[in-house]
Amino acid sequence: MPVQAPRRLFSVNEFHEMADAGIFREDDRVELLAGEIVEMTPIGSRHAACVSRLNRLLHAQLGPECIVRVQDPVRLDDYSEPQPDMAVVKPRGDFYSGAHPTAADVLLVIEVADTYADADRGEKAPLYARSRIPETWIVDLDGHVVDVYGRPDINGYQQHQRFGPEDHLSSVKMPALTLSVADVVA
Repeated sequence: MPVQAPRRLFSVNEFHEMADAGIFREDDRVELLAGEIVEMTPIGSRHAACVSRLNRLLHAQLGPECIVRVQDPVRLDDYSEPQPDMAVVKPRGDFYSGAHPTAADVLLVIEVADTYADADRGEKAPLYARSRIPETWIVDLDGHVVDVYGRPDINGYQQHQRFGPEDHLSSVKMPALTLSVADVVA
């Protein structure tokens, strides 16, 4: 039986130091998940269109009540700094210019999956739950569904609902937010 060598996990600070040192190229699409540097999948046209559509819908419904961040980092803890497709965060006058939002700042995370929804469900959703992100939506473009996760705890999200094109989504933390799934997965 082969012996597996221990993995070297990186902190968020080390990840930033590597970026500052030029280890990553400007066009490298990587994020830090549970101490591991993970290459992000390329963004296809359906994925990009969905993110743009969500951006417009979220801004129209939420206005200045929140800040909608698109594919920007969120620091979950010392070892995870994912770049969710969308993060709705608490408003701040400086728009987080001094530091990326932390899990405590996040009201909703939305991940859009063009082909690999299982990776978001199996890897990112548990990280968001452990960090107590109150709500995570995973838009599965191939399945034409949106998985909504709520009631986070250390073991994951305790609530999961799947919504199809005939359904409407609403946010627990932001009652003004109501979206048609058909509009999201179009």
